[in-house]
Amino acid sequence: MLLEGIFSAVTTPFYPDGRLYLRKLEHNMDRYSRTPIAGIVVLGSTGEAVMLGDDETREVLRVAREAAAAEKVLLAGVTRESALETLKLAEFAATQNYDAVLVRTPNYYSPQMRSLEMLTYFRMVADRSPLPVVLYNIPKFTHYDLPVEVIAELAQHPNIIGLKDSTGNIAQLAKVVEATRSAPKRAIAVTNVFAAFTNRMLLDQPLEASTFVSAETLGAKATAIAVPPPKPKVATRVKEVGFQVLSGSADNLHEALGVGVTGAVLAFASCAPQACQEIYTAWKENDPKLAADKQQRIIEASRAVVGTYGIPGVKYACELNGYYGGRPRVPLLPLNAEEKAHLTQLMIDVRH
Repeated sequence: MLLEGIFSAVTTPFYPDGRLYLRKLEHNMDRYSRTPIAGIVVLGSTGEAVMLGDDETREVLRVAREAAAAEKVLLAGVTRESALETLKLAEFAATQNYDAVLVRTPNYYSPQMRSLEMLTYFRMVADRSPLPVVLYNIPKFTHYDLPVEVIAELAQHPNIIGLKDSTGNIAQLAKVVEATRSAPKRAIAVTNVFAAFTNRMLLDQPLEASTFVSAETLGAKATAIAVPPPKPKVATRVKEVGFQVLSGSADNLHEALGVGVTGAVLAFASCAPQACQEIYTAWKENDPKLAADKQQRIIEASRAVVGTYGIPGVKYACELNGYYGGRPRVPLLPLNAEEKAHLTQLMIDVRH
């Protein structure tokens, strides 16, 4: 699977009493599907994944997939503290035709989470997962920073295709990119314009016309010959990719692209997908000045929304741009009036 471009790390909507608000999830997914982003991450950190039970997780994954456009790459957050429970959710995501699973480092027993434990965990998941695995490193929440040498070793696994790194550390991103250059290359299907070709696009393809032979046209002694079912018409190209590194920080996206990441999974792209996409597009079109200008435009807002206010800030910023935000689940609390006024002012120039 191709992991290039901007991925929105979307929120999970709740009613005021904390129940899942699935109609609003459908609304948001439909809107994201109309933006130029490459894909959507469901139930990452921004989606309050740790706040949901297993049944709720399955329901959110199902509804989000049904509402998303077929051409958007879908990543499912499936992490549980044990490899076995993580695999159960990975298997469910496969039944829903997600394109890959995002697997965070387990952290509850962090003093015992040495390199051997992490290698064993991720290899066990990758060995048995029906979907490609994307590693997820977010030490500000897990208090564990996945070592570069462990990432490099895991990059050799045939079913581990990439990493989302949310350290915000450009030097570390550069080290990861360099350390994983020797990872095996994979030949993957892409569209005619070298964009990602998803599992759901394959399902949406029209079937070739088949020749139907009625019983009346067969003679008394004629025999109908069984033929294979028609194959879908799929116009694709093949692209060779290695281990793909994605940044998790919007405020230094331009710098991250400069050291070799292929794209980014961004919480800020859940409330301002277009603004984030414009940075990537300018960089892709080899216009560094425009990319730097677009980056400067979002720095202050993204740092406040994501870094200072977290999930409540992201959800409020979503409401400013026409997405449903709503309340986070307790113990997280919504912003107060002063905090809302602050974010409203910061988001004036990125409210689209």
